[in-house]
Amino acid sequence: MSSAMLILGFDDYDEQSRRLAESLAIPCRMIQRHLFPDGESKLTLPGSIPEHVIICRSLDHPNEKLLELLLAAKTARELGAKRLTLVAPYLCYMRQDKAFHPGEAVSQPIVGKFIADLFENVITVDPHLHRIQRLEQAVPAKHAVTLSATSLMAKFLHEHIEHPVLLGPDKEAEQWVSAVAAPGQLDYAVSKKVRSGDRDVEITLPQINLSGRSVILVDDVASSGQTLAVAAKQCIDREAKHVDVLVTHALFAGDAKERLLRTGVRNIWSTDSVSHESNIIPLNELLKEAVLTLA
Repeated sequence: MSSAMLILGFDDYDEQSRRLAESLAIPCRMIQRHLFPDGESKLTLPGSIPEHVIICRSLDHPNEKLLELLLAAKTARELGAKRLTLVAPYLCYMRQDKAFHPGEAVSQPIVGKFIADLFENVITVDPHLHRIQRLEQAVPAKHAVTLSATSLMAKFLHEHIEHPVLLGPDKEAEQWVSAVAAPGQLDYAVSKKVRSGDRDVEITLPQINLSGRSVILVDDVASSGQTLAVAAKQCIDREAKHVDVLVTHALFAGDAKERLLRTGVRNIWSTDSVSHESNIIPLNELLKEAVLTLA
């Protein structure tokens, strides 16, 4: 790999950044970050950087991180970077793609353009897109690359669970659960969901026999965990042998993980797109191939 490439990482995503750099056989340096008592960030980049700089950081808890992306990208340009690539396996602010009430900010195109103005290339994994089909519609960068972790998730299940039934907790999850099921021709189904608030959901399970079966709840994002918890309890009520959860992005706000375990979920598994103790599936090789196409 060309020595004219460098990965810059942050302390909250250092392991993933270093694994990607090792896969690409290029250097990895950490951006030094200091928080002043009033909450302002001071970033320090290496004094010498190559023409192509890859900034690797997932954008969970995004508000502070977006400002730090601005500081890092602008400083990298001043230090001589000619091309900037953002590797953000979890991409924030993708859910709000329309105004549901007068005066609401439509954050997806606003944040998408903010990122595209800083980076020529943006690489992400399983973005939470609703009413658009392509990432470049939200992030109009020169190259906006969408990857999917579903093949890695399918491989993990093939190696660890015999003949499970996969269940999407709502209609939005169907694209992921069907893709995970396809390689091994696994049984899958999708529930119906009615949401009244962030933590107020009703789930109707599909008409499928779960008695004595291993059930895997599959979704792209676990945030409050409420949808997964309600679905898990209903699976257990239907006498599922056991219920596991497999997600791409393990946001797990507050006590979401504990709530799932209290419900009776046996295992919680995720990719390492967001740093969490449930990380079991590394993404570095998947990300490597995308970076190579842009090198």
